[in-house]
Amino acid sequence: MLSTEHKAIITATVPILEEGGEALTRHFYKSLFRDYPHVKPLFNQANQHEGHQQRALANAVLMYAKNIEKLEKLGPLVGTIVNKHVSLQIQPEHYPIVGAALLKAIREVLGDQVATDAVIEAWGAAYGQLADILIGAEEKAYTENEQAEGGWRGARAFSVISKTMESDEITSFILAPVDGGKVVLHKPGQYVGVLVDVNGEEQRRQYSLSATANGANYRISVKRAPGGMVSNFLHDHVQVGDSVNLFPPSGDFVLADSDKPLVLISGGVGITPTLAMLTAALTSNRPIHFIHAARHASVHAFRDHIDALAAQHPQLQRFYCYESVDTHSPQPHATGYLNPRQLAEWLPETRDLDAYFLGPTPFMRAIKAHLAELGVPPAQTYYEFFGPAQALA
Repeated sequence: MLSTEHKAIITATVPILEEGGEALTRHFYKSLFRDYPHVKPLFNQANQHEGHQQRALANAVLMYAKNIEKLEKLGPLVGTIVNKHVSLQIQPEHYPIVGAALLKAIREVLGDQVATDAVIEAWGAAYGQLADILIGAEEKAYTENEQAEGGWRGARAFSVISKTMESDEITSFILAPVDGGKVVLHKPGQYVGVLVDVNGEEQRRQYSLSATANGANYRISVKRAPGGMVSNFLHDHVQVGDSVNLFPPSGDFVLADSDKPLVLISGGVGITPTLAMLTAALTSNRPIHFIHAARHASVHAFRDHIDALAAQHPQLQRFYCYESVDTHSPQPHATGYLNPRQLAEWLPETRDLDAYFLGPTPFMRAIKAHLAELGVPPAQTYYEFFGPAQALA
């Protein structure tokens, strides 16, 4: 039970977390993987090496501490964590392990003078409260996935029925259940968890579903990442007829019902969830502006597909921006980086619109700032991160 005294102690630690939260989480992960190596497959080690996971956790812990008196102010943070956990199949038995490593890190990083027995007790109670919230929400999601038509719980074997190169970097895989059954209908923008064995080690990753729901199969479109263990394994070794395990669709970065003009802005492989959103939106009469940025033509996936849709649907306008061009490749509508002036030309005349954007973090940071500068209401802009959530400020 989290007492009033516990809450006061947690609140008092906020300045410490603001100053040294990332150092704390770095130590936490080192301790976690050393003491409990069997949980390592639950974490993308590339995010560990780059520091993304540590920064994301530090931010989450800080937000929890700041809002310990009013957890409702955490807003979508809890939902984001739950969806990520569900896509990786985090289970109740994982929480005591993480809790023990976190309290140990607090003690070792802050020292006995700051991390007193009272502080450790308070953070233990706070972590227990958060764990209970997450476990309850995750179990609800697991149950709903299991009970939905075509749904399931845990890992399910899927066979690769199609493998298509979409660009020099992106390959699509269409996956159908080995058991021949249906699959749960996903929402446009959601992703699935993928479980594969790479060199004898279990690996879990999340990939956006790049086609609309059909009840029979799923499509993921995977970018080959330099040094990416799973993406390179999928590109180089997984062929038609092979099987991989999937966890049910998850994610709350989904296309909401609306009759406002729709703007979909993507950079690089960020195009994948917007494809499902676009196809779904084309069944309505709302104007759609599809804006995609790529380094150059050879890494621009799905261009022919988008062009064909634009030819069939007058409500759809599409615009492409490349960092660089050559005379032998299809040309973009603009070159360089997307800027407010260019976006202003490509957005609908009204700023009362819904904008969804996804791509590399610097790209998203710029787009968020540009949309605000152009007068698009912040409450009508939506985004999600590939991997750990980061601040866009």
